[in-house]
Amino acid sequence: IRVNAASEGTPEEQRDLAADGLRQLTEHAAALDINVIVENHGGLSSNGAWLAGVLETVDHPRCGSLPDFGNFYLGGGEWYDRYQGVAELMPFAKAVSAKSLSFDAAGDETETDFLRMVRIVLQAGYRGWIGIEYEGTDASEPQGIRATKALLERVRSTLESEMR
Repeated sequence: IRVNAASEGTPEEQRDLAADGLRQLTEHAAALDINVIVENHGGLSSNGAWLAGVLETVDHPRCGSLPDFGNFYLGGGEWYDRYQGVAELMPFAKAVSAKSLSFDAAGDETETDFLRMVRIVLQAGYRGWIGIEYEGTDASEPQGIRATKALLERVRSTLESEMR
């Protein structure tokens, strides 16, 4: 199950409240053989170090992260470095979301360097599925999903040829 981590108070108070709620939920979910994953999804949860701290505090094998390539807006016009954030969340990753917004003429995503991002994912040892999420307006949702899939396949091909 995917959940968000948000609360009120200082960052430390929010960390403790989010960790407490996640721990309780995870203990319940574990009895049902369900993982609880937290996506970086705005506010403090878009701060990779903060969310990693929450997950460290929960310290349960069934509680992990869902790093989203594009959800690093902190609010107030501030952005967290997406590459650093994904790297900080990958040790806890149980899933990964390749978010795309727009593409250039070469088929590359204009906000995120997918080759760099997938390298981060693989260097963390992750070998699970990468979900596709298209939130752009330049193409229809099916077209955006297909463009993202094609980009991920091209990245996979590049990385496979580099490893030979």
